[in-house]
Amino acid sequence: MYSRIQSYKTLFLRISLAYVFYFFARVLFYFYNSNMIIIESVHEFFYLCFIGLTFDTSAILYANVLFILISLIPFKNINNDKFQKRIMILYFSTNLIAYSTNFFDFIYYRFSQSRLTTRVFDILENETNKMALAGSFIYNYWHVFIFFFLLVYVWIYLYKKIEITHVKPIYDLKFYIFSTLSSLFIVFVCVIGVRGGIGNATRPINMVDAHRFVKKGIHADFVLNSPFSFIRTFNKNFFKKKNFMDPSKVNQVLNPIKKVNDSVYSQPNVMILVMESFGREYIGAFNKNRNIENYVSYTPFLDSLSNNSMIFTNAFANGRQSIEALPSILASVPSFKIPFTSSPYANQEIQSLVSVFNEKGYTTSFFHGAPNGSMGFLGLSNILKFDNYFGKNEFNDNSLYDGFWGIWDEPFLQYVNNTTSKLKEPFFSTFFSLSSHEPFYVPEKYEGVFPMGDVQMHQVIGYSDNALRKFFESAKKEPWFENTIFIITADHTNQFWYPYYSAPVNRFSIPVLFYHPNNSLKGENDVLMQQMDIFPSLIDLLGYDKSLNTWGRSVFSDLGQPFSINYSGTVYHFSMNKFTLVFDGNEVIGVYDIDDYWLENNIINDKTIDFNKEEIYLKAFIQDYMDRIIDKKLNYFKSSE
Repeated sequence: MYSRIQSYKTLFLRISLAYVFYFFARVLFYFYNSNMIIIESVHEFFYLCFIGLTFDTSAILYANVLFILISLIPFKNINNDKFQKRIMILYFSTNLIAYSTNFFDFIYYRFSQSRLTTRVFDILENETNKMALAGSFIYNYWHVFIFFFLLVYVWIYLYKKIEITHVKPIYDLKFYIFSTLSSLFIVFVCVIGVRGGIGNATRPINMVDAHRFVKKGIHADFVLNSPFSFIRTFNKNFFKKKNFMDPSKVNQVLNPIKKVNDSVYSQPNVMILVMESFGREYIGAFNKNRNIENYVSYTPFLDSLSNNSMIFTNAFANGRQSIEALPSILASVPSFKIPFTSSPYANQEIQSLVSVFNEKGYTTSFFHGAPNGSMGFLGLSNILKFDNYFGKNEFNDNSLYDGFWGIWDEPFLQYVNNTTSKLKEPFFSTFFSLSSHEPFYVPEKYEGVFPMGDVQMHQVIGYSDNALRKFFESAKKEPWFENTIFIITADHTNQFWYPYYSAPVNRFSIPVLFYHPNNSLKGENDVLMQQMDIFPSLIDLLGYDKSLNTWGRSVFSDLGQPFSINYSGTVYHFSMNKFTLVFDGNEVIGVYDIDDYWLENNIINDKTIDFNKEEIYLKAFIQDYMDRIIDKKLNYFKSSE
């Protein structure tokens, strides 16, 4: 029995080592992202680290399940040096794969604002530049790799210091009974650890539970770890029908089938310019009334264009990734846990801006300077039935390739102008930029031209803003320009500098701008808006004699309820009227004043407030969202059958 006790002690110490290094990983995660995760004291820091032990335990035990089981079996050669070397290889093979995901998350979190999950596969699936991106990551973030290999070296060193006591066991009945009972007990404890404790009888803990353990929503990402987030999202089907209320009540609350104005403009051309990572933070015209100390704008062109445009200064993205933005903008179909385009339900008829304009006789085109198929945009354009797709292949000049994503914005926007001038009018075109993206390079001739600012994004924002300026200068010379409505928006946000935009709610803040050369669209509107609203708003401007299947609302109409919804990576954020609700997919777990951008003061238990209307609308939306996507009713004519 003594030999078995020694073996269990050794196993305990080896597993305990993982906790030590997960702690260091959490410290480094905070070091790299402290501007986004505000921790006010040392006491709060260590308290959150303590909370994180629950999620660390689950991840560590998952990673070590085979190692633990082999260590529990009373092999006769368990103390043999050869055997110990083999299980050491097993230990580090699984642990280091899991552990490494934390280090990728040090940087990934800056851009995604959520812990690393299996969503990353959806993002990379359609990229042809994986090796170039990997090389860029290693080059730009070499310090992350230094930290990783240093900690791994220390981990291996300490592991080897845990010596095995070579005691020859006596293989009698007592030995086997003790081994069996003690192993069963250890397995039982491990199962409890994997599930997150004894209290989780019905289900194991998941990412949402991080919010249940912390007082401030932003701390949920800190107590989580990347391997846990990755494991908990692996091979999960997000799309499941909900039954919060009777379907007739859903239609009554939402009115998802909407009627808009018959006619406002007489068949103008329409061009949507989706600017990569152009968060609202960078654009001065959208921050005049934010009272942000020492604010600096990096978009002189957009600032000037805004003076003659209708701008929406309180607009939000529905997702965090480029692949999630287009369905929201073009078809009012947001993405939450996984991109809609990566779901089993993407290949269906969808009423969208494209289908409406196709029906109205427009020439519809999509422009993206990346290799054709990148980001899944070619597939989506085929689903939406664009007439034309113009990518890097059609541009056909690799001398202007940036080496990572595609053709630099400036030359590709000139290509957009030249190609558009050859299209039959009226036309509807969508352009998606790419230069304002990590690794944040500008063409050699522009190095030092644009302000470097305080974060890497600032320089490339200046470059892409200038590319827009040159595009409009060229477009003004074309006969189609004067009869064209332009919509400029962003797919999502990116690096933050000002604390106001680091807040969890404001991390989704984007610009939305409507411009017509005749100055018929002018002014500043602070109404709550989201990407989903662009589709019905634009159609409302142009007029349409049929109904629209859309979860958005026209910002040019008093009809419908202004709201915004997005997914933080663990929970939904839903803003409407005076409140922001935090929703775990089944129930509301937090209620905050709509101006509480940091989600610090949960007032859900305040009996003086009434958020019933908001909760009903939120649940009606989620229920209808699941129903229409799963039952393939994103086309108005099918949904109305």
